[in-house]
Amino acid sequence: MSGSYDDSMIDVSSDSFWEVGNYKRTVRRVDDGNRLCNDLMNCLHERARIEKSYALQLSEWGKRWRQLVDKGPQYGTLERAWSALCTEAEKVSELHMEVKAALMGEDFEKLKNWQRDSYHKQMIGGFKESKEAEDGFRKAQKPWAKKLKEVDTMKKSYHSACKEEKLAASRETNSKLESNNSPEAQKKLQEKLEKCQQEVQKTKERYDKSLEELDKVTPQYMENMEQVFEQWQQFEEKRISFFRELLLEVKQHLDLSTEHRFQTIYQTMEDTISATDAEEDLKWFRSNHGPAMPMNWPQFEDWSIDLNRTLSRREKKKPSEGVTLTGINQTGSDQPVQSVKTSSSVGSMEKTPDWSDEDTGSNPFSANGEGNPFEDESASPGLSVAVRALYDYEGQEQDELSFQAGDELTKIGDEDDQGWCKGQLKNGKSGLYPANYVEAIQ
Repeated sequence: MSGSYDDSMIDVSSDSFWEVGNYKRTVRRVDDGNRLCNDLMNCLHERARIEKSYALQLSEWGKRWRQLVDKGPQYGTLERAWSALCTEAEKVSELHMEVKAALMGEDFEKLKNWQRDSYHKQMIGGFKESKEAEDGFRKAQKPWAKKLKEVDTMKKSYHSACKEEKLAASRETNSKLESNNSPEAQKKLQEKLEKCQQEVQKTKERYDKSLEELDKVTPQYMENMEQVFEQWQQFEEKRISFFRELLLEVKQHLDLSTEHRFQTIYQTMEDTISATDAEEDLKWFRSNHGPAMPMNWPQFEDWSIDLNRTLSRREKKKPSEGVTLTGINQTGSDQPVQSVKTSSSVGSMEKTPDWSDEDTGSNPFSANGEGNPFEDESASPGLSVAVRALYDYEGQEQDELSFQAGDELTKIGDEDDQGWCKGQLKNGKSGLYPANYVEAIQ
């Protein structure tokens, strides 16, 4: 153990706190506390990123599968049960986004503010608290370290005198054994030995005295060091207590099992799945796609016509009136809803005379009512696309085609704003048809 107080001269011989300079571990703990604040903030930040990433993945998964289920062939109560999985994902995603927000908006910010209030960075080097701890321990240790340095000096002097005394004694003994040494030389060796013995006694007394003085200041040294140490124990106790409380809050934010909404999500999910009823689903399918569907069965219709006046196309097809198609499901089947065909759609498809109310001098149809004004017209230039009927369709007007699902025809006119196209059947008959009733043949 060295008696010097300077760090560069410290030769630590033990690991005791009381050794000169060993208080630095307590000072370093102050810096470690600040670093641990940074580590905990990084820990919370990474967990918040994980929560956000998980929430986004859950939400994306739920939305994607909800669309697939909605568009797929599943129906009825089982469809609702399957969709409950997607609902659970979306709701849990919201909770995990709230966890992320709590970690960053509450816990992270609370820790950041506490660190700022507890550790004060200096303009040059380290934290204010570290310097205060260093100065406190240095001041408490300085008097004892000074005495310790004196003790070490006296010890070295005493040990050096003992070494010289042993060497002088050895020389004096050897001189007596040699017969050729003169009495004068032996006398000098004897005097040297006595002088060394006296020096040993003097250094021993100084050594003992320095130890006594060191012992006197030791109790005060221990008391002062204990006071400084206790001060920084309390500082560290605040950090530990704060971390404990903060981690408990983090636990509350992470523990969704205590969140009543989390429990409600799974209770609702269980209720929805448990409500699956095969009999109800089969009954629904029978009513919407089976024998229980309503049907406009063919009935006798009397024929009548006003020979004195031909109705205009606008009057026959007002924009507010839809076209009733035979075979279109009115109770939610998969067959598409036909667009309203107005006089403007007809006019955009073909260049025909405007059969107004005043035009009573001519009739575009034959006398027997079976004529078609499109049969003699040629196809639109540059357009000829083969299409296949997806559904049965029965034309309601003279200018409309009739076909069955699977029939092939040729599209010879672009779709208008009302969703009608001009086409031609294989028998050469041309006319209008709803565009969403066919698909292009690849």
